[in-house]
Amino acid sequence: MIDIPFEFFNNVSNQSPLPSGGAGGWAAILANGEQPTHAVPVGLLKDASYVVCCDGAISHYDKADAVVGDGDSIPSWAKKKYECIFRQVDEQDDNDLTKATRFCLEKGYKRIVYLGATGLREDHTLGNISLIMRYVRDFDVEPMMVTNYGWFVPARGTTQFDSFPGQQVSIFNFGCRELKTEGLVYDGYPFSEWWQGTLNEASDHHFTIQADGPYLVYRTFSTDGKN
Repeated sequence: MIDIPFEFFNNVSNQSPLPSGGAGGWAAILANGEQPTHAVPVGLLKDASYVVCCDGAISHYDKADAVVGDGDSIPSWAKKKYECIFRQVDEQDDNDLTKATRFCLEKGYKRIVYLGATGLREDHTLGNISLIMRYVRDFDVEPMMVTNYGWFVPARGTTQFDSFPGQQVSIFNFGCRELKTEGLVYDGYPFSEWWQGTLNEASDHHFTIQADGPYLVYRTFSTDGKN
């Protein structure tokens, strides 16, 4: 599991080191949702070793290494301008985020940071967040989705997470029959509904989740600009 935001600011983490890919570093996939403005996602996009834009996202970022999608949302002027890096994938079984993920895997990147994948449309937001777990399960990707407010990371089994007192934490259960927590204000349990694991809070500089299966964790950035 990767946990970049703390490492991005502090260069120290209880999690695994900064991600590496086929050519070193991590790949970033920029979707066409709410674009990065917070220092963390902006910095992750800037420091990525390889950047793939999903179709129309190239309108927001002109330094991409590739543009991947079915071409339905990329403006005609951009399609012509970026023709040399545009890879059109017409099949409709997967969305552009998944097509871009497959493309990154072809380039040798398994550690992928997803940006611009939430906001603007709630249906796209829910779909994209849920895809994180599919990428872990089916593609063996190490993904992280970063927004302007916080970040999602998938985990399995017993994991300790960096945090700060007062950090808002949400846990989404994806099949755990056993789940408990230490270091959060409210005790975790094997949530049967997504809302049940939301709006928790860290009480210290780390917390631990013990579970017998996969789950998704969301943490907010601090308001003082340090994380």
